Amino acid sequence: MTLKKDSKKKKKFKILAAGDFHGDSSITKKLAIKAEKEQVDLVILTGDITGFVETKNLLKPFIDKGKRVVFVPGNWDSTEAAQTLSQIYGIKNVGEHYVKYGNIGIFGVGNPDWDLFPSEKKMYDHLKKEFKHIKDLEKKIMISHLHAAGTKSELTGIPGSDGLRWAIKKFKPDLFLAGHIHELEGVEEKIGKTKVINIGKKGKIIEI
Repeated sequence: MTLKKDSKKKKKFKILAAGDFHGDSSITKKLAIKAEKEQVDLVILTGDITGFVETKNLLKPFIDKGKRVVFVPGNWDSTEAAQTLSQIYGIKNVGEHYVKYGNIGIFGVGNPDWDLFPSEKKMYDHLKKEFKHIKDLEKKIMISHLHAAGTKSELTGIPGSDGLRWAIKKFKPDLFLAGHIHELEGVEEKIGKTKVINIGKKGKIIEI
């Protein structure tokens, strides 16, 4: 007797991750079209949303396409700007509070106000506190603007965060997304079981 395989495959959670577009709404318009075409479940922004160019309705293209958005602020994003983005567009700052979508938990840490050399212990302790709320979910995603120590992003000569690496090794998220290092956009690697991806303005489709 031949047993029929279960035809119902579990649907993957599809993400569009992007960042470092520094206020350029021409980029967010293209990304929003990509998000709609790919039918993503969530848009994740890894910081430096504002910056070089200040444009009105910067994230409105995503909202117009009916896409959910979460973000962490980067060094170019002031605390005030992050609060304004949350209020205007109704989007979640994961640097302040974890989020859950079904059986997927997302937690992270931001680096607003040019906080390029944060306390490593403070970053780790924040991630530890947030992780406790999602640790029993099937999939975990960790987000930061800064990159982790010992990753390929350090090839630019810019050191990564020890606190982020401690968190990755301790909490073992399925996915770690960071930006900041424009030159190495799209580079992927592994820290243990965790897939690490450098995210940039071109955007990357990820299924988890």
